[in-house]
Amino acid sequence: MLSTRTIIVITWSILIFAMISCEKTKSNDDGEKKVLETANFIAYVNPMVGTKNMGHTYPGPSTPFGMVQLSPETNNQPYTESGTYNKRTYEYCSGYQYADSTIFGFSHTHFSGTGHSDLGDLLVMPTTGELKLDPGNSEIPNSGYHSKFYHANEEASPGYYKVLLDDYKIQAELTTSDRVGFHQYTFPKSENSHVILDLISNIYHHEDKNVWTFVRVENDSLVTGYRQTNGWARTRKVFFAMQFSKPFHSYGHKKYDSQLYGGFYRRFNEEENFPEMSGKNIRAYFNFKTNEDEKIKVKMALSSVSTAGALKNMEAEIPHWDFEQTKKETQKKWNEELSKITVETQTLAQKQTFYTALYHTMLGPIVYEDVDGKYRGLDQNIHTSKGFTNYTIFSLWDTYRALHPLFNIIQPQRNNDMIKSMLAHHDESVHKMLPIWSHYANENWCMIGYHSVSVIADAVAKGTTDINVTRAYEASKNTSTVGYFDGIDSYMALGYVPEDKSSSSVSKTLEFAYDDWSIAQIAKKAGNQDAYDHYMERSENYKNVFDPEINYMRPKLSDGTWRKKFDPIDTHGQGFIEGNAWNYGLYVPHDIDQMISMMGGKKEFPNYLDKIFTTEIEDKYIAQNEDITRDGIIGNYVHGNEPGHHIPYLYNWTDSPWKTQGRVRMIMDTMYSNKEDGLCGNDDAGQMSAWYIFSSLGFYPVLPGSDEYAIGSPMVKEATIRLENGNTFSVKTTNQGKENVYIQKVELNGKELNTSVLKHSDISNGGTLTFHLGKEPNKAWGK
Repeated sequence: MLSTRTIIVITWSILIFAMISCEKTKSNDDGEKKVLETANFIAYVNPMVGTKNMGHTYPGPSTPFGMVQLSPETNNQPYTESGTYNKRTYEYCSGYQYADSTIFGFSHTHFSGTGHSDLGDLLVMPTTGELKLDPGNSEIPNSGYHSKFYHANEEASPGYYKVLLDDYKIQAELTTSDRVGFHQYTFPKSENSHVILDLISNIYHHEDKNVWTFVRVENDSLVTGYRQTNGWARTRKVFFAMQFSKPFHSYGHKKYDSQLYGGFYRRFNEEENFPEMSGKNIRAYFNFKTNEDEKIKVKMALSSVSTAGALKNMEAEIPHWDFEQTKKETQKKWNEELSKITVETQTLAQKQTFYTALYHTMLGPIVYEDVDGKYRGLDQNIHTSKGFTNYTIFSLWDTYRALHPLFNIIQPQRNNDMIKSMLAHHDESVHKMLPIWSHYANENWCMIGYHSVSVIADAVAKGTTDINVTRAYEASKNTSTVGYFDGIDSYMALGYVPEDKSSSSVSKTLEFAYDDWSIAQIAKKAGNQDAYDHYMERSENYKNVFDPEINYMRPKLSDGTWRKKFDPIDTHGQGFIEGNAWNYGLYVPHDIDQMISMMGGKKEFPNYLDKIFTTEIEDKYIAQNEDITRDGIIGNYVHGNEPGHHIPYLYNWTDSPWKTQGRVRMIMDTMYSNKEDGLCGNDDAGQMSAWYIFSSLGFYPVLPGSDEYAIGSPMVKEATIRLENGNTFSVKTTNQGKENVYIQKVELNGKELNTSVLKHSDISNGGTLTFHLGKEPNKAWGK
């Protein structure tokens, strides 16, 4: 008898081959007729990848870069328990864990792959029978409105999610437009069918997270309102409009907070059929009578501006009740975006892994404005975008490394709008700073560095932005001189961040120094030679935390002495964040030759890199880190976290570039897959997936802000990138195979390329990069 897992695998394979189709594109702007024959790329995407363990992805639908991420919550873990941090809450950064067997409902906002969280807004749950407004305990059946579910009855693809809520025999289907979540619930026959709107539910919830909630029942099928929360974003408002396809016959709500003063609202029974609801913690419900297999549809439109804005969004994007139409429109959007890179791989699993990774790179940042261009700014005022689309969710410590560089190839116009959004953030900031880690009109200050400047510098270097470069330089300078942020005052005065003044001091110094190099490139483009010289001098500050006696980057105190108690392999309290001196100490991407010289030279450095990959790290050194687990570790190399993502490519700066080729192929084979646990760590808003896309194609942006990529070893047999400028860039391989990972030679447009560097212009101008591969390294290539 076939197991459930086997049946799922067979069904998945049949689906993939059944969905192959052809599309014809219309004429381009020049009137040229073009026909592009494509596979149905969404068939190769498995949104379940990363939902098991610590990938922190969600399986529910969204459009590419869409404002709505409509996805199930499988547990209800609060941020604190008995007044202390609840470690289990970390498992639920995206709201979903594959190991669970309960669903608490479907909420409309989620982060993809982050290592901290917020959101989980406007949870909707259909039920039948006795009305239960408490969500209950996942370990106690029937203790609340949650339901059992089985993966055999669950389906996820780009733009669509379906699951059977087993306790109620309700089939739930979800799709979205950019700003509207679309639910379709198929009910059994029942005199007591309900749709619950839980306005308490949050991801990373705590008792003071909800600030205020206001709801209006406009008529028997339309509800509007907003919620304000104080979480990772401390002042966040989400407005909504909720439309039902069928009138509810009654409704009500329960308030879960004490009310010291209610004014003359005490005249009314507010809990039942009263069209206003307000309070800190509210759960509302809407009652129906349903026939067997009757479908009730719900549209939930979001806005950061107003309920009127939410209604405009709904009318503009889904003015009808045709669920299948919206689903098809969203899937078409995904197919168009995914078709920007066409690949052929050795195995079906590799193709699925590739397109799932590409899918994950397009879940954020997200559009953050209404259809009329209005959005809530960092100053909490309402602004209107002019000449750009406003975006939010900038996880920049992660995404500047590979995600935004990937956008400069396949999404340059969106990336340009993202940069303009960052500049708008600066103008709205009372600190006059570019984003550090921002979401939903709030700066949350997470992680270190000021990496908006890297994103700007990279676009400037690659010619993918039309911003005013002088304005960009001024915003970058302002950001880099806010002394009260993260040790910048000491950094400017001493040339490093002292550990006794600011923790994670070495990591901060290294990241600041790289960012300063990025600012120098912007200044140079702006024609400001003095600023260029100043920031190039600042970019050498990494040297101030290198101890030549022990050959490691090391924390220094404000009096100029080294911190005495220092363990270069420890990841806690040693001057680094989410890393140690062995791995994070190699973060000098803008001056790699000098760093290698400081650490012993080109002959010795490969041995140092080898030691990183082959020396097992002891459990005690990673015990206090949520973000670093065994799943993502190779020796002391932590692929499950971002600071070391460039390390496999550093062999290219030595006489052993062939080792880069072997390492990157090994990482792709062991750290990624097409299964639920196919991510070895947090996807971190697409950075982990962007590393895979670049590496699969055979090159990687070790130094964002330059026009160069380091060459590795492609996983694909061949690939074609369709560029926005109308050109195509192809990657081809000969003798591709699992063991044939080493470059014998490389040709660019038929001419032999004897360097391990690829220029951005080589890509943007169009052409073909051909890798000739073999089992044994060609140690003469790339030196």
